[in-house]
Amino acid sequence: MSFDLAALTEAVALHGRVARVVVADIAGSTPREVGAAMLVWPGGQSGTIGGGTLEYQAAERALTQEGLSRHALGPELGQCCGGAVTLLTEQFDAARLASLGCDVIARGLGSRPLAVQRIIDRARAQGITPKPQLVQGWMIEPVLKPENELWIWGAGHVGRALVDVLAPLKRFAITWVDTGPERFPDTIPLGVTPLPAKDPALLMAHAPTHAAHLILTYSHELDFQLCHGALQRGFTFAGLIGSDTKWARFQNRLRKLGHTHEEIQGITCPIGQKELGKQPHAIAIGVASQLLSHDFKGATVCPTLCSASEA
Repeated sequence: MSFDLAALTEAVALHGRVARVVVADIAGSTPREVGAAMLVWPGGQSGTIGGGTLEYQAAERALTQEGLSRHALGPELGQCCGGAVTLLTEQFDAARLASLGCDVIARGLGSRPLAVQRIIDRARAQGITPKPQLVQGWMIEPVLKPENELWIWGAGHVGRALVDVLAPLKRFAITWVDTGPERFPDTIPLGVTPLPAKDPALLMAHAPTHAAHLILTYSHELDFQLCHGALQRGFTFAGLIGSDTKWARFQNRLRKLGHTHEEIQGITCPIGQKELGKQPHAIAIGVASQLLSHDFKGATVCPTLCSASEA
């Protein structure tokens, strides 16, 4: 878990004053891990620290009390986890937001302990991201930065379901492409960049070679051009929505364009899990499972040069 500075900034912009409650330390069996956090504002909240009664009581006092507090998850809270949780509650407005760091956020009472400074220095000098932790009364959290880039091609029913499922996971910096602004919903989730383009296939050449792609536009021909472009560009994952028949035809056309069998098999088609059904959100859940279990640091499908003309 990491400090979601973007979400906090957006919440402060919308609500003025926002409390953030984070799990700072745990002992024994607990519902959430260190770094799990929620935001609370008058009349609403987002995120979760788990625990039912623990979360309810923490949200109730979040806007009136700050600091560290320890909670035994036993009879007092009507829970049977058996462990204990230390929570850090902080209140933020625009001025306090401006004082936060950009890579690692460390705060506490008194002078910064040497142990905390060493962790920060190591992060800056060696690029070692620290895990969320409470050190001598100081809370240390890395700022959330999505690990992977994901390009979703198509803003139809399945594209919207994918964004709905994947955006809250905070694992991906999502670029969402379709042929015009009217294709997108009125509200775009935080962390998703809508990118309207009259000819989306031309954008593939500008996508990072380490990006993942989900291709599911309204047009089979556009889907094909995007697959062709992805194989030329390179990717860490590429998924295509469609039937076995559609994929067989695409493979034949891609071979005629000069792509090898091994390269073409780098594209996953169909996507999702058939047994979950064909409803957009069922497809999205299956795709999310594929992406979360994929090794993005493993082998990348390298770009290829194609000289044959399309038949």
